Amino acid sequence: MQDVMSVILGGGRGSRLFPLTQYRSKPAVPIGGKYRLIDNPISNCLHSGLESIYVLTQFNSASLHRHLYQTYRFDSFSNGFVEILAAEQTAESTAWYQGTADAVRQQLRHLMSNRARQFLILSGDHLYRMDYAAFVQAHRDSGADLTIAVQPVTRDAAPDLGILKLDESGRVCDFHEKPSDPAVLDDLRIRQDGGEHYPASMGIYVFEREVLVELLEAVPEEDFGRHIIPKAVRTHHVQSYSFTGYWEDIGTMRAFYEANLAVSQEDPPFVFYEPDRPIFTHPRYLAASRLDGCRLTDSVVSEGCNIRDTALDHCIVGIRSLIGPDVTLKRTIVMGADYYEMEADLARNSRRGVPNVGIGERCEIEGAIIDKNARIGNDVKIRSQEGVDSKDGDQWYVREGVVVIPKNGVVPDGTVI
Repeated sequence: MQDVMSVILGGGRGSRLFPLTQYRSKPAVPIGGKYRLIDNPISNCLHSGLESIYVLTQFNSASLHRHLYQTYRFDSFSNGFVEILAAEQTAESTAWYQGTADAVRQQLRHLMSNRARQFLILSGDHLYRMDYAAFVQAHRDSGADLTIAVQPVTRDAAPDLGILKLDESGRVCDFHEKPSDPAVLDDLRIRQDGGEHYPASMGIYVFEREVLVELLEAVPEEDFGRHIIPKAVRTHHVQSYSFTGYWEDIGTMRAFYEANLAVSQEDPPFVFYEPDRPIFTHPRYLAASRLDGCRLTDSVVSEGCNIRDTALDHCIVGIRSLIGPDVTLKRTIVMGADYYEMEADLARNSRRGVPNVGIGERCEIEGAIIDKNARIGNDVKIRSQEGVDSKDGDQWYVREGVVVIPKNGVVPDGTVI
């Protein structure tokens, strides 16, 4: 796999994940207590023997750049790298990336400066495990110009995805982006083993080197899914690669919330740690968490936490979280903190009447996401309300029924949300 180049797209605005993307790009959003979304595709690459990785960045990219720099370092005896290609003004263009395909097009002069035979195009905000080496080998064996990873989905899910029409050999005959016409859906349906499904693009592609350049130059539009792929199907050999494992596109607040909480299940659909294939992230060398008088049900607690007399029910608690006492958390994600406050910080908070970083005493929180460095005072009650899908408050938001306290948000004592 030394002649395969991985390109991870990490520059999108991620507006549907606001306010989690208010100060960071979507691939930099914390997940699973101690990881970031970008860790998943990079870890998949490394476990697949793909060590030449470019990450294309643009929007709110500072925290993502910092995380990549601190986490993924190779020694001088390795040819591997994780390199950032940030959007830049050039003599040819002063515009930012206009879409997924445009991002790769603008960076072609850098991407073509190596001898890669194939380019693996990935998204920086999906959650799944895949052996990319098997994917690339299947592409090579088929003799295809382009191979698309495909997952079977239900009819209800099909109108939100790019759906492929396949022949008996798995070759792609047609492509429909978010089809809604019942007749079109009927034509794309595959009946198998007494059931039916629709082959959906996962947004994961393997391109032959010359084909990638040819298509990006011939099709001057912005996106792979909406523009490049539909036209490539008519002019090139486009093959499908079936993937039936867990895969989640973290594109909305509800999807992010549910995928996070699923980690706390007794038998979670996605496991961050497998002995032979762990998901890598920044090593922080924090002490083990201290839990005093706590009651935990199906919850995950990361390292560096201090939690007192707290009831956790289906929760994810991130690094350096300080909680309690007499706090109840249900179906809540606490992302933790980037730092510990020192005695001088605590004294200054007291003088200013500002809560300390963390969650104070006697709080009740249910159905919420508490972003990093948030300050939740004493006697605070936060609960999602049935029928309230979207709402903005004073340093709090409701998105898709989930209450979100943004990064660095302050919720004073006695607040009820």
